[in-house]
Amino acid sequence: MLSFPVARPRSATATRRFLSSTVPTRKALPFFLNTLRAAAQENHERDLKSRGKMLRMLMFGKPGAGKGTLSARLVKKYDILSISTGDLLRQHIKERTEVGRQAEDIVAQGGLLPDEVMLRVVTSKLDLLHNRHWILDGFPRTLGQGELLDTHLKYASQMLPYSAPNLTTSRKQGTPLSLVVNLDVPDQVILSRISDRWVHLPSGRVYNMSYNRPKVDGLDDETGEPLTKRPDDNPEIFARRLDKFYSTTSPLLSYYTTCATKSEPVRNPHQHPHQLSFPVRPPHQLVLKSLSGKTSDEIWPQLDSVLKGTFPNIKERAEVKRRHSLTEAMLVDGRQVAGSQME
Repeated sequence: MLSFPVARPRSATATRRFLSSTVPTRKALPFFLNTLRAAAQENHERDLKSRGKMLRMLMFGKPGAGKGTLSARLVKKYDILSISTGDLLRQHIKERTEVGRQAEDIVAQGGLLPDEVMLRVVTSKLDLLHNRHWILDGFPRTLGQGELLDTHLKYASQMLPYSAPNLTTSRKQGTPLSLVVNLDVPDQVILSRISDRWVHLPSGRVYNMSYNRPKVDGLDDETGEPLTKRPDDNPEIFARRLDKFYSTTSPLLSYYTTCATKSEPVRNPHQHPHQLSFPVRPPHQLVLKSLSGKTSDEIWPQLDSVLKGTFPNIKERAEVKRRHSLTEAMLVDGRQVAGSQME
């Protein structure tokens, strides 16, 4: 690939000046344009390949199905962030924000917040995680929310760095959901589970007196602070939440089944041959998996297998820590570390 003797221009105006100063004749212009086009296309495809490997996961299931518990296991083992909408809402409620005050009464009664409010709460966090693998727990819960979230993830954009003329207003698209996991747990099992559930609200850690007891009854294992019952953890509110799940959230399964397709890139047939542009990026193929079990321990091996098989590039957290330790050691004493040690 050609490399130019001067710094690459960063704007359309700079590009025109660059070409006019370095291209002696109009006959040479197509050569320079083709070179820029090839370099930009290579960068574009490399960017798509990299972002295509990112985990954008939705943990889907009935209230009390174990979404938070399983997400915590994934985060503990892999270099993944877990975004719990329940935790985000509880933080807003605790801090008495505008959204928190609006949500407090509705959540206590087992209701759902307006779609636009929930989307704002969630995406304000997701927009900060462009280069991280993440799991979204508790959102979306309705078909409308699912469509709003998909639109945001697909088209949330940021300015591209300069790569070629006519691309100064170009943006790179976000990365839509890549994996949806549905937790299929019987209703009666969930009802029994939430009756025995206690939580540490500041951290979101969940305990169950039947199979995941705290070391000291009533106290959080790590902080020693008291555990509490969630206001919606009672049979009456659970029954209302379950009815609402079947009426509003279940259609999401059909929606994501439809979304689990892959289309080819589309080029503009009217594109001028010297105009630099790229095909429309095809949507990532969405993987949809349904996992069954009565406890999180039964479902965990299935979930772990799905993640390893679908996203083999995701590093285990212990490996990431080891790599960071090696890097820090190199910075401290200037040691040379073999490439094989960093892989």
